[in-house]
Amino acid sequence: MTIEPKRLALLGLAAMSVSACMNNDGRLDLTQGDPSWGEANRATMAAQVVDPSPEYENPIPPTSASNAVRAADAYRAGEVEELESLSTTESVGGGGGGGS
Repeated sequence: MTIEPKRLALLGLAAMSVSACMNNDGRLDLTQGDPSWGEANRATMAAQVVDPSPEYENPIPPTSASNAVRAADAYRAGEVEELESLSTTESVGGGGGGGS
């Protein structure tokens, strides 16, 4: 059985690329053995947390199933007051300047 040179080269390349991910003790290690691998990602995620353990005066607002049913029925019957539409931006006209 003979192996084509092209296949042999691909097989050798695959073996070398897998061996590059091995530890000194022969285990597969995708972090390249660096314990701080991914630290920047973890720090960025931690920086996005405003308050990791917030405390609220009323953690869960009181709810009532009967109030929810009345609100849904009023909505379906069209008895809900329409909200006033507000514009939060102003239209400002402007002109572009020409170059010289």
